[in-house]
Amino acid sequence: MNDALSPQPTSPAGSPMPAPQAASPAEARIIAITSGKGGVGKTFVSANLAAALTRRGHRVLVLDADLGLANLDVVLNLHPKITLHDVFTGKAQLEDAVIEAPGGFSVVLAGSGMVEYSRLTPEVRSEFLNVIQTLAPRYDVVLLDTGAGISDVVLFSVSLASEVLIVATPEPTSLTDAYAAIKVLATQQKRQHVRMVVNQAARAGDGRAITSQLQQVLDRFVTTDSGRPMRLIHMGDIPADPSVRDAVMRRQLLLQQMPGCPAALAVAQLANKVESTLLKPAA
Repeated sequence: MNDALSPQPTSPAGSPMPAPQAASPAEARIIAITSGKGGVGKTFVSANLAAALTRRGHRVLVLDADLGLANLDVVLNLHPKITLHDVFTGKAQLEDAVIEAPGGFSVVLAGSGMVEYSRLTPEVRSEFLNVIQTLAPRYDVVLLDTGAGISDVVLFSVSLASEVLIVATPEPTSLTDAYAAIKVLATQQKRQHVRMVVNQAARAGDGRAITSQLQQVLDRFVTTDSGRPMRLIHMGDIPADPSVRDAVMRRQLLLQQMPGCPAALAVAQLANKVESTLLKPAA
């Protein structure tokens, strides 16, 4: 692990990111951040969680795995010269697509509106797998900001992760779609557990109650290969907070713009939970 007190990269945000010192593959933790439906704050969580983990001394890469409707660049106010589209088509090298984001973590961005990536062709599968295998050993944690739903592209992206963090809001449509996504992960990917974050929670404790309610439904209707119900692990809540909308509209990380607001503090708590349960503490 890298030293938490060592200086962060100083290249300007959006410029090519020098490759960090290689970590062993056993250290690299790949976490898919996904959702049953769009518009629940999945990319917001990915970006700000990456910033929070970086502050804790971890080498973090966020890979925009929403190959058709990418918007990580919008959230981070980045204008990349090279995207995964350029890498996949052989117009650029993968190393040139890794850039520094505000917050000090690395990102690889996908081109938006690429119809050819809306379905999982053998070529897309091969290229994306190569990206993961090449980059993951260089970092402590890789966050895959996937698309929403249960398309074959989304499910393939999620299948590359050792852990899945599903983001949902308290809205019934979001919870219904989250349940559908969790059911597919249990039946198709044989996952025994999924981790959950409830965004835009109205009151403290709402997320835990919602997770418990979903767990009851899973207990009744979804059984894993082991014969046990799918386990839903509550990782935290992010409260409804007007500062979030303000940060998104300004295309800034909430942790940088309003680090003391309730939502930012909740993201910091989420990073602490991710670190304590999934990562080795940074030295």
